[in-house]
Amino acid sequence: MPKPRICIVTGSRADYGLLRPLMEALRDAPDFTLQVIATGMHLAPEFGLTYQAIEADGFSIDAQVEMLLSSDTARGVAKSVGLGVIGFADALAPLQPNLLLVLGDRFEILAAVQAALFARIPVAHIAGGDITEGAVDDAIRHSITKMAHLHFVTNAGAALRVRQLGEDPRHIFTVGSPGIDNLKCTPLLTREQLEAALGLHLKERNLLVTFHPSTLEATPAHAQLRELFTALDSFGPGLGLIFTKPNADMGGRDLAGLIDDYVATRENAAAFTSLGNQRYYSAIAQVDAVVGNSSSGLYEVPSFGKPTVNIGDRQKGRLRAASVIDCAPTHAMIRAAIAAALTRDCRGVTNPYGDGQAVERILAVIRAVLRQPLDTDALVQKRFFDQVLAHAVD
Repeated sequence: MPKPRICIVTGSRADYGLLRPLMEALRDAPDFTLQVIATGMHLAPEFGLTYQAIEADGFSIDAQVEMLLSSDTARGVAKSVGLGVIGFADALAPLQPNLLLVLGDRFEILAAVQAALFARIPVAHIAGGDITEGAVDDAIRHSITKMAHLHFVTNAGAALRVRQLGEDPRHIFTVGSPGIDNLKCTPLLTREQLEAALGLHLKERNLLVTFHPSTLEATPAHAQLRELFTALDSFGPGLGLIFTKPNADMGGRDLAGLIDDYVATRENAAAFTSLGNQRYYSAIAQVDAVVGNSSSGLYEVPSFGKPTVNIGDRQKGRLRAASVIDCAPTHAMIRAAIAAALTRDCRGVTNPYGDGQAVERILAVIRAVLRQPLDTDALVQKRFFDQVLAHAVD
C-alpha cells in the first residue's frame, strides 16, 4: 500500500522554525511521504530567499507558490491571498496529499487551506485556538480552524476555544508547541561564534528586538515603532541592539525602512532580514531581554529563562509565562518595561507551551488517523459540534 502523503506548507522563517522538527520526523519516518510547499516570504529576495535554508536543511521542496505582491497595503495583501488560492490550487492538484499540515495564522496559510477545502483535502492545523486581539491574524486563525479537520493546539485554553468554535472534541489534541521541540534539537553558538556569524561585537548588555505591524490597533505601527526607538535611545549607546525585520504584513515594508534608517545612525544597533533558527536562538541565549510584539517572545523565549517586553495589543489575549512584561506602546512605558526586564531573573520560569514532545504526540495522532486503508471522508465530512445541545442532552 502507498504511504500516506503529508504535505506541509511554510511561508516564512517564523513558521518554518516551528515546523522544522516535525518536517524532519516525517521525512525520516518509514511510514510517511513528506511533501513540502514553500510560499510567501520564503520566495522573496527582500526577505532573504529563505527557501534556500529549507533546502540546506536537507528538505526537497515539491512546489513553490509565488503569491506576494510588492505592495503591503491592505489591497495588496488581499490580492496576494487571491493569488495564493490560485497557486495552491495548481500545486495541490498533482501532489494529491492525504493530509495538508499547516501552522498558525498568516494569510499565506489561509490561502492554502481555502484551496484544500475545495479539493477535499483534510487539513491538520497547529496552534489554533489562541487569541491575538491586536492583529487580523486572530480572525485568520479562527477561519483556518473552521476549515481544518485535526487540531493540534498548544495549551488547554486553546483547546477549549476550538471546542467553542464547534469542532469535534475527538479531533482536538493538546500537544504543546513544536517550537519547543526545535529549541531542544538546535545547537547554540557560543558568544564568540555568534559575534562572528553576525559580524558585530556584543555589548555588555544587549536586547533582541522584533517589531511587527499591529494591524488592528488604533495607534499606527510606525508611530509605535518610533516610540520604541525613543525608549531605546534613552538607554544610551552602551546597550547593544539586534533587530530582526518584520514580516510581510500590511505596512511591514515601511517598518523595515524605519529600522534601516535607525540602525544606520547608531553604532550600537544592527538589523537583519532573517537570522535563521540557530543564530536567532543563539541571540536569545546571549541577550539580556527580548523586546517587541512577536509571538516568539511568548512561545519560545521563556524556555531560555530570559524576560520578554511585549509591546501593545498585537499579542493581547495569548497565554504568557511569568517572564513576559506587557506595556503600552509609549516610550515612557516601554522604557520602564525594559528597565524592569534588565533587572529581572527569569531562570526557572515555566513555559506554558509544552515540554518539547509535541512532534511525538502529533505523529502518534496522524498515524492513528491515517492508518491503512486510508479513509479521509470521515474527516472531510465534518459536523458542527454544538456544545449547547450536547449539554442539554446531558
